[in-house]
Amino acid sequence: MRSHTSIRPWYLGIVTPPLAVATTLAALLTLSPPASAAPVPDVPAVAAAPEAGSGVASDVDAAASPEASPEAAAEAAPFAAPADAVDSPEVLARAVRFKGAAFDTCQAPPLATMKAWRSSSYRGVGVYFAGRGRGCPNQLHLSRSWLASVDGMGWRVLPIFVGSQSPCVRSEAKRKVRMGSGSVAQGRTEGRQAADAAGKLGIRQGSALYLDMEAYDAGDSGCARTTLAFVRAWNREVRGQGFLPGFYSSAESGVRHMEQARRAGQSDLPSVMWFARWGSGPSLYGEPTLHADAWQPHRRIHQYAGNVTETHGGHRLVVDRNTVDAPVARFQP
Repeated sequence: MRSHTSIRPWYLGIVTPPLAVATTLAALLTLSPPASAAPVPDVPAVAAAPEAGSGVASDVDAAASPEASPEAAAEAAPFAAPADAVDSPEVLARAVRFKGAAFDTCQAPPLATMKAWRSSSYRGVGVYFAGRGRGCPNQLHLSRSWLASVDGMGWRVLPIFVGSQSPCVRSEAKRKVRMGSGSVAQGRTEGRQAADAAGKLGIRQGSALYLDMEAYDAGDSGCARTTLAFVRAWNREVRGQGFLPGFYSSAESGVRHMEQARRAGQSDLPSVMWFARWGSGPSLYGEPTLHADAWQPHRRIHQYAGNVTETHGGHRLVVDRNTVDAPVARFQP
């Protein structure tokens, strides 16, 4: 994702992709127990390994995987509960899984564009539905009826919440929305905001809601501690509201940080991992910052290219490209 000002990520050119299958042992280290309304205590930061490069997350555009056929991209099946799932069986039973190519773009496109883009290989679209850190806070087209219409066209929606950012966020455009020292309370509040906004747009319980946390300096232990506390509190609140908490960030900052927390046995981590590493191809399995067993099965998204201009059906957009095998928004009873 990206801000409304197109910023070319400095990590571009570092090639690598994501990984494979959960084991019972990894189950003990992956995600958190069911959410509760209790406050989430601050936790020690997990030391970050030196970065070799970073996927700068951006809350704007994205496009799809050239590998995915329209048939594969259109696949939508019940979300299978992984062996290490901590989300409630009721939520998992409601979830819908999408596998295929998706794009995200800062401004939800007009319905005419969404209809025209059905001629592309994309069948998924990332939508910036809420959050004070969005690059395009004034969505001209996004509404309950817009979402119902694109769902009726066969699009699978990935709802993205761009809230408060890490105190050590790298993007200058995001520094005006950095979280404060009370990150637990802030994360809990913004988790409720995400769930409330989703509900008002007709996004039903059982949907995945993706927290966009732009690239930050996870090597700063104080900043990492504050950021992790916010993310855990957001996750817990979103789970408690009946949704699946997803997480988007650069592979070399936020994603690496979450993986280190997972290996350390931390609780209240994301249910789904959306990692940005541009220039590496659309693969979901092979990302070096994630263990092969982490966020498996059906719990990964890879943003592999960004700021790409594409035209389909005579309608042009600047997008980021993603390959998806993960839960999406659910609109039907």
